[in-house]
Amino acid sequence: MTKPSSVLYAGLLLGSALSGATAAHAAPPDSASGDQPASAPAASTPANPATIKDSALGTSVIGRFFNYQAAEWGLAASPLEVDPNAPAPRRADWAPAPATSPPYPFTEYSYGGTTLLGVNRPNSVDSPLMVAIGDTGLGQAMAKAHIQAYGWVDVGGNLSTSNVRQGNQPAAYAFAPNTVMLDQAVLYVERTPDTVQNDHVDWGFRVSGIYGTDYRYTASRGFLVDQGLFQRNKANGYDMPMIYGEIFIPQVAQGLMIRFGRYIALPDIEAQLAPNNYMYTHSLTYTYDNYTNNGIQLTLAATKNLFLQLGVSMGSDTAFWNADQKLPNYAVQQYGAAIPYINALGQNATTADTLYPNATFKRDPGSTPSVTACIRYQNQSARDNIYLCGDAINAGNWGYNNLQWWGGTYYHKFTDTTHIAFESYTLYQKKVVNVDAGSPGLAIYEAGGTPFSPQFYPFNGPGGAQCANVNAVSCTAHVFTMLTYLNWEPDPLDNLSFRTEYYNDEEGQRTGTKTRYWETGIGWQHWFSPQIEVRPEIVYYRSIDAAAFNINLATGDASQAKNHQLMASADVILHF
Repeated sequence: MTKPSSVLYAGLLLGSALSGATAAHAAPPDSASGDQPASAPAASTPANPATIKDSALGTSVIGRFFNYQAAEWGLAASPLEVDPNAPAPRRADWAPAPATSPPYPFTEYSYGGTTLLGVNRPNSVDSPLMVAIGDTGLGQAMAKAHIQAYGWVDVGGNLSTSNVRQGNQPAAYAFAPNTVMLDQAVLYVERTPDTVQNDHVDWGFRVSGIYGTDYRYTASRGFLVDQGLFQRNKANGYDMPMIYGEIFIPQVAQGLMIRFGRYIALPDIEAQLAPNNYMYTHSLTYTYDNYTNNGIQLTLAATKNLFLQLGVSMGSDTAFWNADQKLPNYAVQQYGAAIPYINALGQNATTADTLYPNATFKRDPGSTPSVTACIRYQNQSARDNIYLCGDAINAGNWGYNNLQWWGGTYYHKFTDTTHIAFESYTLYQKKVVNVDAGSPGLAIYEAGGTPFSPQFYPFNGPGGAQCANVNAVSCTAHVFTMLTYLNWEPDPLDNLSFRTEYYNDEEGQRTGTKTRYWETGIGWQHWFSPQIEVRPEIVYYRSIDAAAFNINLATGDASQAKNHQLMASADVILHF
């Protein structure tokens, strides 16, 4: 087709500008694991989408950027003419894509630790930025090298029945009540391996950066965020959650991917990166488990339906160098084996630091060799998918998110427009210090006798446990959770998600309150184009056994704590 008329084209451009298209982004990554590139355009699109030539976008970088935004307005896929000689975007005998994006945040059911096998071609991201620079020397050089740069800006806000500082927690990511915030501004620079071909070894990499309030959820102990998050509790901060390289070897079975560096933890329906989620807010299930790993991860397509994964990392959410770094044990240095405290009976007592008896301890005891193993099976119709994992498994001692994660996800597609996503896991940490009032563990913790005492973490440190035995120094902290998303696509630019969740923080180590939680909510994901989406929602939370909401975590003031919370929120994501 020819270029739209000047009147229509101007109208599209004005509509895009009025909708806030001052910074737009690439289509969302294919997997909720958060580490996948965007897919080819969705299969189901509005009737007769416009098709334009690249030359119709003009020659200036800024003009091409906004002209492309305008040309995509109201469509579910790029209107640029497709090269009829372009190679197929997926292997012919592979299962069909179970979903389209838009309106879903993925086209393939979630699995992490690898670029999608059998369905990824280089330069596959629909990016206005790459289109804008396509005529420049830089853009042509990047295209020739199969390197892309793209990202997004995500701004959100909420209205809540909670009102104290950070009082929406443990709900996330809209943790500050009645506030508008920059959730995340993200930039990727990447080269993705060609996993469709099977005749040569290919390679790739990704370097990512994130700025905004969501940096607190990608934090890794000892890397970039320590001063801002743990020492100053800054609202906005910077992190680099993905810095990795990949080698794809297609001659091994149906393909073997080797990833090395820092990458998003493998399991889960949801992800830290905003476009990878059904809804704006996140479940407790995702908020309080493992986030990133540092190590080597292998993913083998044993067959087109069965994938096997095995990896080694240095724990979870911890930098490599933490394994050798030490901190002073202030409790032992000051008191020796007689740390004073007042016990549960109100009597004067002393205790030894049996958790960390030496004058120093590791900066992060969780920084230790760990194993991740997963198995994924998807039937040939792509109607059913199961993914089981043990993530970052080691001795399990208390560390910065050294969580021993065992669980899995299951997807079932009822119709072409309706599917369900279910997740359940159990996780634990051993030897978590007991912070019950009157316990010897609390005395050790407050005296600086643990790596996560307030002397080292004035803010946002790993929580202690509320153990069943008040006289215990430590105990094992467990979590059990079940999460369900029921999703319906009424048209190619809209998705409705109903979320319900049960979360049992058995010792209160993850959320700070020893209680069971139940939450339910509904969210609407609407796309104005493949580059601009909004996600309004409303969610109700209840903590069954204790008041967990409207607590000022910065000061510990729980005088206004509630056991329920109703929150209406929304965000807008602008891709570029």
